Amino acid sequence: MENLKNHIEALIFCAESPLSIEDISSCLESVNDQTIAEELITNSIQELIEKYGDEGTSLSLVKIAGGYQFLTKPAYQNTIGVLLAQKASKRLTISALETLSIIAYKQPVSKPEIEKIRGVNCDYTLQKLLEKELIEIRGKGEGVGKPILYGTSKKFMEYFGINSMTDLPTLKEIVKPENKIGEES
Repeated sequence: MENLKNHIEALIFCAESPLSIEDISSCLESVNDQTIAEELITNSIQELIEKYGDEGTSLSLVKIAGGYQFLTKPAYQNTIGVLLAQKASKRLTISALETLSIIAYKQPVSKPEIEKIRGVNCDYTLQKLLEKELIEIRGKGEGVGKPILYGTSKKFMEYFGINSMTDLPTLKEIVKPENKIGEES
């Protein structure tokens, strides 16, 4: 395919969420009526990553949530911060972050389990997280009343800029060590 790299660049740029190699391949095959080797697509993506790694651009091409997406470089954080501040509807409250972290680390988890950990009702927070598509229903539990089980979504990984759940910090990395007096023996 002529200008393969340009076609891939256009696809990734126009995609609303990270685009996987399989998605790119499928689009290119539909346009070209022939299979394009995955190696050619991967090599083209690598060339684009190098191209956007240059200091002369404000964008970078990043592998995230199992696909590729254009992101702005940290140097432009303040400029973009103004725009993002205007989109307050996407901001998460402290209760939403607490609930989301419980779901991320304990998934699949039911509402009663979340409420037991948080100590407060979380109906409203779960509804907002579902509306923002940061969590999804994963099925029904085996407990009394067959409670709904929640887990994080692909949009959760996009929102927090991680590629997989293993990229989350471990609980040991988060917990602060206790203050100690005296020498250890």
